[in-house]
Amino acid sequence: MSFTFPQGLAPELYPLAWLVGSWHGEGVLEYPGLQTSGFVQDVTFDHDGGPYLRYESTIRLTPHAMPEVPDATAAFDELDRTQADKQPETAQPSTNADVPEEEPVIWSTETGYWRIAPEPHEGVPAGYTSLEVLLADPAGRVSVYLGMAGEGKIQLVSDLIARTGTAAEVTASKRVYGNVHGGLMWVQSLAAFGQPLQDYVSATLQRVEE
Repeated sequence: MSFTFPQGLAPELYPLAWLVGSWHGEGVLEYPGLQTSGFVQDVTFDHDGGPYLRYESTIRLTPHAMPEVPDATAAFDELDRTQADKQPETAQPSTNADVPEEEPVIWSTETGYWRIAPEPHEGVPAGYTSLEVLLADPAGRVSVYLGMAGEGKIQLVSDLIARTGTAAEVTASKRVYGNVHGGLMWVQSLAAFGQPLQDYVSATLQRVEE
């Protein structure tokens, strides 16, 4: 599906224009203390003409359908090398006729805003755009990420994670998003439950035709 540049998008957001729209795909959740599971994810980035993107994500677990998600590290390395003629593996859903289908269960939802920093962050290379991302989830956490975007890749690192008294403790998070051959690939690392920072979820999403 071809990409159409969003109408009315604030000029500051042009480096993020490729994100705007709805995305759907599959991924894998794997973390110490949690049951490994496949999932389906729906993500929407939209705008109202202001200098920010509105963001919404829903992840639904599919423990009996484990997709084969491409190696995110290899895909991002390829993106860095800009070898457009080398196609990555596509995510293939697992099929097993002996396993009954179950209704996916919502695991997490997020809403928030992605904005361009008014001033470049220290250490961000020339030609890259500095980002500030605010995300909230119903599990009782609000997270602020700082990062940068450029050459089809977005890197975010948590700057602040606030939580309610009853929310599970998450101390750090990193996310990488990439425009890999028109798809949206992303991976999140998490430090939580006393565990060090390590991979938590990864997924490959495709643009949904509207």
